[in-house]
This record gives sequence, structure tokens and C-alpha cells, in this order.
Amino acid sequence: MRFITCRLPDGVEDPAILSEDGRQVWPLSWLGLSYETLSDAIPFLTPQVRAGLSLAVAGIPALPIEAVTPESPIPAPAQDVICLGINYMAHSDEAEKYSADAFATQHQDAIYFSKRVTRAVPDGGAIEAHTDLVKKLDYECELAVVLGKDAKDVPTGQTQDYVFGYTILNDVSARDVQTAHKQWYFGKSLDGFTPIGPCIVTADEFADYPPKLGLRSFVNGEKRQDSNTMLQIFDIDHVIAELSQGMTLKAGTIIATGTPAGVGMGMDPPQFLVPGDVVRCEIDGIGSLTNPVR
Repeated sequence: MRFITCRLPDGVEDPAILSEDGRQVWPLSWLGLSYETLSDAIPFLTPQVRAGLSLAVAGIPALPIEAVTPESPIPAPAQDVICLGINYMAHSDEAEKYSADAFATQHQDAIYFSKRVTRAVPDGGAIEAHTDLVKKLDYECELAVVLGKDAKDVPTGQTQDYVFGYTILNDVSARDVQTAHKQWYFGKSLDGFTPIGPCIVTADEFADYPPKLGLRSFVNGEKRQDSNTMLQIFDIDHVIAELSQGMTLKAGTIIATGTPAGVGMGMDPPQFLVPGDVVRCEIDGIGSLTNPVR
């Protein structure tokens, strides 16, 4: 099942079910589920509830996608997004080549950082270039995990039931700000730096856990990244188990699982984003997330 957040014709923002072809939506409020945000709804959207919703939507007229304004599925995350850094070996190589001082690692432990998201950018929304502050603007196509229930002290091998679903996240990065501060929070967290979407696809739509999904990015139609999540150094099971030891991961938590090789700083010479560029991120089974740079 696919979930989005959208603005209805009356201006109200409502979580909704998206049809598989992306052409129709059923607001949850129409189905008797009155939740202000999708984050609020997620803990209650259990497999049993979703099975009932599947039956319900079959008998209820839908809105055409053109009648609503799609937003990011979780427009305002309750907490910072948790991110993994240097989680694909080929990306590790290109990052270290760009700046060994900033990115060198022995891969003995996962690298975690957080990303402030005041308002997530939806599919079609603009990435803010912040040209007064940023000279080296970059993109990172990533699979993002959304937790469906609170996770605390979850053992490795038992994390699957805590995953609600998956979406696409573009971890937009100001490389000059990121490397200048010797940590990544500021250079990752400027307004407009977190496109998320176009929807959350529930975990039961994927055969494998962790899922093995092709992911790609394009800048102005030119393919830049082309990899598969099976190449992650630290997989989703490891990450959820490790982070939940001694720290509660709340339902609705978003974890961005890292980006593969092909980012702008890894090119020779580096090619950074400028206003007017268009970035498209794709992940198999989820869709595409397209954002112009403004």
C-alpha cells in the first residue's frame, strides 16, 4: 500500500492512500481515520488495519490526483532524520578522494548523523540553492526507512516488524559548509535540503528484507548514480538493531540509509548543482522524486 500527504481541494492537508498507478487518492478522513498527519497515523496503520482499508477503498470513489496538491509524505518530521554516512564502498572511495580529511573511514562502525528538516520538499518542489552561503551544492539519492512502531533494544534479525515502509530521500548537501565545520549537521540541514517522496510504500510490498532495490539519480537527464541497496556496508537490520540499543526510535522515525557513488563531488572535475538544474532520484518499487534547484 502507498501513503501520501496531500492538500485537498478545500485546502486541508490530509494523509491519504495512493493508488498503485499513482492516479487516485483516498483521504484517510474519508475512511473514518481522522489523523492530523501521517506520522500520527502510522502507529495505527497495522497490517490488519491496512487489509481493512484495501477492502474499503474498493467501494469508495477516489479523488483524481489532479484534484489534490501532493506534499511530502511526512512534511514535518517530528524529529530530525537519522542519516548514514559513507555507507556504500564506491561512494567511500570517491568521498575520500575528494577530501580524505573529511571522509576517510575504516568502516569498522557505521557513521550516523542527523539532518534537521523544518519542512520536507515534495516531489516537484524546489531545492533551495542558498547561493549566498553555498558554493558547492550536491545531491544524494537514498533509500529512507520509516519505522512503524517504537523500537527499543531490538536484536539483530528481529527488526523487520518495526519497519512501516520505504521512501526516497535526496540528502542535499552543501559540501563547502559540510567540510568546513568538520561535522555534517549544518551543511545537511539548510531549508529546502530534504526532498522526500513521492510516497511511502509499505514494507510488505517488497519480497526481501532488507530489500534489494536499484537506485539511480539524474541531473538534467544525465545519469549520475546507478547502484543497488544490497551493496550497503551496514544494512537496515544492522542499523535499526544498533541504534535501538539504549535509545528509543519512535514510530515515524525516518532513517536515510546512505548514498552510492556518483555524487557531484565525486566527478572529475567535481560538478555541483546550480539554480536551474533538475535532480531526479529513482528507486525500484517506489517511484521517482524530481526537484528543480532554485
